Amino acid sequence: MSGGVYGGDEVGAVVFDIGSYSIRAGYAGEDSPKAEIPTHMSVVDDPDVAMETDDSEKSIKGPSKKYHIDTGAIKVPRKGAEISTFIKDGMIDNWDMYEELMDHIYNKSIKSESNLHPVMMSEPAWNVKGKREKLAEIMFEKYNVPAFFLCKNAVASSTAVPHTHQLFPVYDGYVIQQAIVKSPLAGDFISMEIKKLMEELEVNVVPPYQIKTKEPVGFMEEAKWKKKDLPEVTKSYHNYMVKDVYQDFAASVVQVMDTPYEQSSAETMPNIHYEFPNGYNQDFGFEKYKVCEGLFDPSVIKDLPSGNSMLSVGHVVTTSVGMCDIDIRPSLYSSVIVTGGNTLLQGFTDRLNRDLSTKTPPSMRLKIISGTTGSAERRFSSWIGGSILASLGSFQQMWISKQEFEEGGKSCVERKCP
Repeated sequence: MSGGVYGGDEVGAVVFDIGSYSIRAGYAGEDSPKAEIPTHMSVVDDPDVAMETDDSEKSIKGPSKKYHIDTGAIKVPRKGAEISTFIKDGMIDNWDMYEELMDHIYNKSIKSESNLHPVMMSEPAWNVKGKREKLAEIMFEKYNVPAFFLCKNAVASSTAVPHTHQLFPVYDGYVIQQAIVKSPLAGDFISMEIKKLMEELEVNVVPPYQIKTKEPVGFMEEAKWKKKDLPEVTKSYHNYMVKDVYQDFAASVVQVMDTPYEQSSAETMPNIHYEFPNGYNQDFGFEKYKVCEGLFDPSVIKDLPSGNSMLSVGHVVTTSVGMCDIDIRPSLYSSVIVTGGNTLLQGFTDRLNRDLSTKTPPSMRLKIISGTTGSAERRFSSWIGGSILASLGSFQQMWISKQEFEEGGKSCVERKCP
């Protein structure tokens, strides 16, 4: 069976873009995903469901797990519910949880049988062979998909904009593996910096799940609120809900200065007002810039282990390009595509452009490509790229068909999905 039979309009592929915090799913050819679902889920031991082993063992496993998936279900406080994720370092780490989430997406979001649609799935550029083969096995053997393809998320992102080269680095549609540079300064870093800021300002961050009612209070007055009657929740649940407030604060308040951070300059900028879930409200001035300065100048990060040489965003770019062949560096510098959660911070692109301008050789033409802050192009660039690829007629011969998988085994993933 050839993958080419899936080129028609009658059978559209389903595109999955798996990220550290959410998975985007929808049909190829559409402008945006049908669903964006957190990769975290609420997991509860279910003593009412026990799994018996075979008769020879005469024993019982248990208790089994019950999973609550998607934003609404996760945020319901449940006794003993742990918040967990199947993703570690961008790769799938818990296959049972992954299958639970895929079942949910097919039943609740896609609302279609898995055996009817080819699947295009994104993966991190550093994904390992064993996990790639395991993923193909699950999709073909459990979900019985007619065809499958794994695409590097950087390649998919580069497809979502009208250029053929992207700095990840990607050249002519291929990730240059030896030039991949990773940094731990990501979304979790911003949340941790916000947590430190709240502790310094002695702001008590109360997540919404604890609040039954709240009364109006004046500016910077102590909040007056009444607590809900709640089951005994776990530490992981509470921390997840507090982190949700941090992420809202980051999206509403945090900004990037277009020059290296100086408190005297930051204090001249307009304040931003923010009200916390319990009603306490405050203006934030220089603090809104201080939180994310470590992305561009790691030397300002407190509690950084001695000898740790984290790279700034600009240095990550120049280091990666410097590891590529000198002949393709001009192409990479002329198409630097910014995608991902932290790039949605207001001012991120302008600051990156400034930093790179001082680091880029004078002979190179620098161009940064991004959608507007908060735009679907930047939020869903990897999914959109996968949607475009999977709907191209020229792509149809690249699928791994079910017959190819059955005949060639899982090793065909390495051969057909570079």
